[in-house]
Amino acid sequence: MSKIPVYFMPGLAASPAIFERINLDEAVFEMCFLEWEIPAAKESLTDYAIRIAKKIKHPNPVLIGVSFGGILVQEIAKHIDARKVIIISSVRSSVEFPRRMKIGKTTKAYKLIPMKILLNIESLAKYSFGEKINKRIQLYEKFLSVRDLRYLQWAVESVIRWDRTQIDENVVHIHGDKDDVFPIKYIKSCIIVKGGTHVMILNKYKWLNENLPSIILEE
Repeated sequence: MSKIPVYFMPGLAASPAIFERINLDEAVFEMCFLEWEIPAAKESLTDYAIRIAKKIKHPNPVLIGVSFGGILVQEIAKHIDARKVIIISSVRSSVEFPRRMKIGKTTKAYKLIPMKILLNIESLAKYSFGEKINKRIQLYEKFLSVRDLRYLQWAVESVIRWDRTQIDENVVHIHGDKDDVFPIKYIKSCIIVKGGTHVMILNKYKWLNENLPSIILEE
């Protein structure tokens, strides 16, 4: 029996190191990791998704994305045949954005975010991973790999301006009930992880290791 290829896409500015605690049975699954690349000038999210999709070397893979990576794998799935799409700590449509993000889109307030400050690791950790960061800075220094100004401007704008309004019911959504970036009250339906925060890929890995295999294999 050939192994099931599972491609993982990390969250905004993060490296594939965020998946280091995720273990899938090597006899059944082949784990592959996608990385963020610097976008071309004025590159659309669609074009970027097509570019990253070219890094996928297996037919019919499972795509798993975290946060902004969850948005990206949904865009990639428009251009390849995917066995399954699973998003973690993310959204299936812009309708699920919290109010502040919707206001940011309308007012274009995201253009006022001082991106150069975000290049500071503490600010970037706070933006990418939520508020409670003091004890986690060293951890995030390890996990945040992309500190390019153009990437950050493009990524923030791509999230805020994401225009998908229809939820794809085939996308499996795993979400923590303590997520402070995408609060659970705005999420339409998902597999809820009790006590899971926006960084549960790091601290709820035991739950994920126990449950991901059956979620992937479920018909």
